[in-house]
Amino acid sequence: MYDVSRLKVLVAVASAGSITQAADRLGYTPPALSQSLTKLEREAGTPLLVRHRRGVELTPAGEVLVEHARRVLDELERARYAVAEVARLNSGTVRIGTFATAGTRLLPPVLAAFRRAHPAVRLHLREYEPPAGLRALAAGEVDLVLTHTYDHGPAEPAVSGVAVETLRSEELVLVTAAGHALDQPGVPLAWRELSGRAMIAEPSGRGSRDALEALMRGEGLGAPDIAFESQNYTVTCALVAAGLGVAVLPLSALEVGGPPLGRRPLAAPGLNRTVRLAWRTEDTNPALQPLRALLRQLPAPPG
Repeated sequence: MYDVSRLKVLVAVASAGSITQAADRLGYTPPALSQSLTKLEREAGTPLLVRHRRGVELTPAGEVLVEHARRVLDELERARYAVAEVARLNSGTVRIGTFATAGTRLLPPVLAAFRRAHPAVRLHLREYEPPAGLRALAAGEVDLVLTHTYDHGPAEPAVSGVAVETLRSEELVLVTAAGHALDQPGVPLAWRELSGRAMIAEPSGRGSRDALEALMRGEGLGAPDIAFESQNYTVTCALVAAGLGVAVLPLSALEVGGPPLGRRPLAAPGLNRTVRLAWRTEDTNPALQPLRALLRQLPAPPG
């Protein structure tokens, strides 16, 4: 391995043709520069310069080393510039993992604000159903991920090397067709009122479905009567609006326009969804810090 500072000295001497002139350009004393060249020749195992009264000239080995040294130094300078550009957020990429509701309701204004502040940073979005996003993060597929858990549902698995931070918690509410018998705004719904009611829910194994079933079993009501299954909240709301069943949904699923629906709070013990932000603890991407700061400013869910 060659010392980079000594390669710089050799290139400077080759350009100047004189140890004294090269020393002046680099801010060395001539003896210090000569000592550096001697050490470089020792590293190379062969003479690199021939000294004479008019200055110095390169040996064949010296010419070869200078040719390679110039390329190495040029590449190091390009690397230094590229790192500085990334540090100033004048370039770079952030890959973001999200679940569907966050991708449609929470992330767009955050990403728009980040793009206005850092237009040169490329943003890529990938969708994962929790907890798959955490696995993708640990595997290096994404740099940051939004995930969630439900009260009464399974806990997220701990992932080595991943930091997890709570961003917000939102309640789930009963969603009905307008004018439905259970459409009583502001009146908390007793869970026993769902017993025997046709419901629309996610398939088994999904977080909200598992949480709903666990809560109803805990209330002594048995399994819910699931008439239709859908992973898409827009489809669920359309089925509810058509009078095909009721649903228990996060408030953020109702933040955008759609068919007119009744919504009703749930009585204790209630059901909440916690949205979390996760990233690899050893990730040094400088764009992650301002993006995390914007995500921490997410507004509270509607009441």
